[in-house]
Amino acid sequence: MILALYRGLTTLGAPLIAYYLDRRMARGKEDRVRFGERRGVPSRARPDGMVVWLHAASIGESISMLPVIERLQARPGTTVLITTGTVTSAEVMAERLPEGAIHQYVPVDRLPWVRRFLDHWRPDLALWAESEFWPNLLVETAARGVPLILLNGRISDRSFAKWRRQSRLVRRLLAGFVLCLGQTPTDAQRLSILGAKRVGCRGNLKFAALPLPVDETAMARQAAQLGDRPRWLAASTHPGEEAAAGRVHQALSALHPGLLTIVVPRHPNRGEAVAAELRALGLRVAQRGAGQAVTAETQILLADTLGELGLFIRLAPIVFMGKSLIGQGGQNPLEPARLGASVLFGPHMDNFAEIASRMCRASAAEQVMDEPALVLAVSRRLADPGLLARSGQAAHDFALAEDDVLDAVFAELAPWLTDRGTT
Repeated sequence: MILALYRGLTTLGAPLIAYYLDRRMARGKEDRVRFGERRGVPSRARPDGMVVWLHAASIGESISMLPVIERLQARPGTTVLITTGTVTSAEVMAERLPEGAIHQYVPVDRLPWVRRFLDHWRPDLALWAESEFWPNLLVETAARGVPLILLNGRISDRSFAKWRRQSRLVRRLLAGFVLCLGQTPTDAQRLSILGAKRVGCRGNLKFAALPLPVDETAMARQAAQLGDRPRWLAASTHPGEEAAAGRVHQALSALHPGLLTIVVPRHPNRGEAVAAELRALGLRVAQRGAGQAVTAETQILLADTLGELGLFIRLAPIVFMGKSLIGQGGQNPLEPARLGASVLFGPHMDNFAEIASRMCRASAAEQVMDEPALVLAVSRRLADPGLLARSGQAAHDFALAEDDVLDAVFAELAPWLTDRGTT
């Protein structure tokens, strides 16, 4: 009943959906040039041979799937089609996808657009990353006999409670999956409770991710500007956290002369607003997106550019991961850990709860409960090179401890890859 109602609403609600998409377009959240893809209109021809379609919701999920994409794309006669739903993820994929892989925007979940997409691409196998379940897309894919496999499935406490209230719908959606691999044993157990038929856990694919890329020339140029100034990084920040980073800087600057705070907003298009907010606190800001160089007087380097997080993590020995001081679920702490940074994050790490807990137990990260605690944690590391080195090494060792997860996952995928999805 719920699925039928959803299908009816998404079919009859075309004018409202069009209005919603127009609003997103006006805010820069849709790609004007490639907007046809959101209506299922392809911008590329379907290649010959096996097409493995991998869907990842946005930038974080798509980056975590890059090792999977690269291994699949290396198979003779196989093309990977990856779909995402955000402009930033499309920009990152354009830079990081292996040769031959194809990116398309995922069609909006209306039956005519979903069917147009599937009619054109005719995938042999569909891999779904994490937890974004679009009913029309999943049901239509399964109805065409395309094997669906959930990779790195994540069911948060909130999602689990929501899906249990909609048990008939989620059972119908999960029925289309021939295999569901959870990130953790808890995720696998929740998938089973919700109705998934074949469930397993072979580890978290986030451990298989490659180190964030860096432009060596840009890094050398930026390192020369920064010199030997003490510094720390607030990475992938969300609204409210940039101002918090500015206040942390103000609390620390007298104790640590020459301190530079680097702020990398999760969404670079917020750069102007963030710069204004920080300057309103009385801070001297160099805005990288505006081409402003760091000088001896600069207090905050605002790196409001896309795809340079790897550069700034390499330049900052202390990294606080955003979306965690404000209660929104956290960002991936393995990204700085893999590069040997001393990792900090706030109390709200719901999206990475298991990893965050394990990192803290292994002294590979420290969780701070509020802004004053962040001041103390950064200050301790700035004042104690031994602590900084030990915590960075522990983070690095933790991030590399499960780098065999990709082999384990591909062992599970093997039957559908060898038989081209006919198992």
